[in-house]
Amino acid sequence: MTATKPMNGEDRVLRKEGNLVSDMGGEKVMMSIHNGKYYNLGSTGGRIWDLISEERTLAELVEVLASEYEIEPDLCREQVVQFLEHLTHEGLIDVTRGE
Repeated sequence: MTATKPMNGEDRVLRKEGNLVSDMGGEKVMMSIHNGKYYNLGSTGGRIWDLISEERTLAELVEVLASEYEIEPDLCREQVVQFLEHLTHEGLIDVTRGE
């Protein structure tokens, strides 16, 4: 089993094309054209999805979200990384490793 390197603040994230996304009652739901799966991103996940319509670093995401949701940056980072790792595993985003 190969261990993956944890994400760092300079890693850049961008969502992949090929997903149908809709707002439903304040939450984003999505269907991947590539794998045929449906996803409920929720409201916070939907906000992250909106933010990564343009390439952003993990540090930028955490800064914006910690401010908007009034959460401690370290806790925010932990939760954002978990979410991004799930999106990566599902093939929904591209992550370019920073330095």
